[in-house]
Amino acid sequence: MRTLIRGGWIVGFQGETHALLRDGVVVFEDGVILHVGAGFDGDVDREIDAGGMLVAPGFIDMHVHGGHRASHRLITDTGRPDYFGQPFLEISVPREGTRPAGDPRYTRPDQAGATEGTDLHATFTVAELLRNGVTTFMEIGSQLRVQEGLLKEVDRLGARAYLGPGFDSGRWVADDKGRLKRALDEAAGWREFEGAVDFIKRVEGSCGDRVRGILIPREAETCTPDLLRATRKAADELKVPISTHAAYNVIEFYELVTEHRMTPVELLESVGLLGPDLTIGHGNLVAENPQLNFAGGRDVELMGEYGASISHCPVNIARRGRCLDSWERYRKAGVNIALGSDTYPRDFMMQMRVASYFGKVIGRNLRAATAADVFEAATLGGARALGRDDLGRLAPGARADIIIVDISGRGTLRYGPVRDPIKSLVECGIGDDVRTVIVDGEVRMEEGRIPGVDIESLRRQAQEAAESAWDRLQDWDALGRTAEEMSPWSFPLLK
Repeated sequence: MRTLIRGGWIVGFQGETHALLRDGVVVFEDGVILHVGAGFDGDVDREIDAGGMLVAPGFIDMHVHGGHRASHRLITDTGRPDYFGQPFLEISVPREGTRPAGDPRYTRPDQAGATEGTDLHATFTVAELLRNGVTTFMEIGSQLRVQEGLLKEVDRLGARAYLGPGFDSGRWVADDKGRLKRALDEAAGWREFEGAVDFIKRVEGSCGDRVRGILIPREAETCTPDLLRATRKAADELKVPISTHAAYNVIEFYELVTEHRMTPVELLESVGLLGPDLTIGHGNLVAENPQLNFAGGRDVELMGEYGASISHCPVNIARRGRCLDSWERYRKAGVNIALGSDTYPRDFMMQMRVASYFGKVIGRNLRAATAADVFEAATLGGARALGRDDLGRLAPGARADIIIVDISGRGTLRYGPVRDPIKSLVECGIGDDVRTVIVDGEVRMEEGRIPGVDIESLRRQAQEAAESAWDRLQDWDALGRTAEEMSPWSFPLLK
């Protein structure tokens, strides 16, 4: 079916980046964009009226951890200082001999309710991403069962995804005094790696080629150099991209410098992982970052030299008192910056806005991290990281992954007068402004409604699951705390 969308503003493509077209049209057929321009003389079977709205390429979320992220609600405005602001350590490192309760990413397959919990998290993840205009996402490191759940929902709801079970040589746990230590299990890591390769071979190109595989050694510090080398070899053979968490954590940085006399980025280079097919999760705590007090660092230069990408998750790291230092330095070095949500909310307007504001403040330059820069990171940055010149843009030959955004404010004065729609979107937009989402030429959300998803029921189920998880925190927390002890109420509860 040949479809024409009539804008509004159109975010077209010209040369190497986007270009704006007022009162234009986009035409697509069989999942491929045929035409972007001021008008179209050919026949069409369907027309979508986007008058007064913004027609743009769908967002690409390069750092997704599945689920409703209830655990992250426990570390708002609080946390253990000995974890140096790293949320991963706060909400997923259990007391030795236990597992985080209520999170299907960590439950045993035979545990009661594991399947139901996985299904809820998968539906919540894919629905939230679509609702916020994300047409392509990459899940970074959850176990096989979680990837299978996501695969099912991607197929049902029509998103585009890069999936692959994570693997590592051991995990962080806490001893009986609440201190961090690494529990090694190299044999289990190799089994996970082999399982990840098998999964990729099975799912690559499935769901009408909307699903591709990706290799995820979870964190640089929890994988042996041999496992990282095997990842490079497998990626080259399978022709799939790689992502890992690195240069994201003060403890990780000093652990690797102490153990290998190399920074995390230098370690990735030494095992052959650095390259244009590698996306480094966060990559903000590099040697050059003054918070690390490391002399002579050249991590940003190395990442740029190899054409690597980072998945910058501005909201998550800002909550933990950190930021990217600095946007301009990364760009000038040749590092490709893509955006990710990591945690809640998966609102890409919010991600772009925080990235832009912090980029200016930290760079001490009001011209840094412009609206154009962060919008490009949310679209073309992800496409480059994935090696896809058919995503992240509205151009003939690209996949028809398109969003329509209402920039009227929908009964509010939030946008005010709009001159430049991208600047207005970054400064004033919210995820709920996305009205229509099209993936591979198929309408997957219309007027904010996703077929097959009851948003209110999903929200209610997530609340119930979260309450159960919070009630069980003491079962596994490293310090044996209750939710109230870990996360005091913002104001006292009335009695």
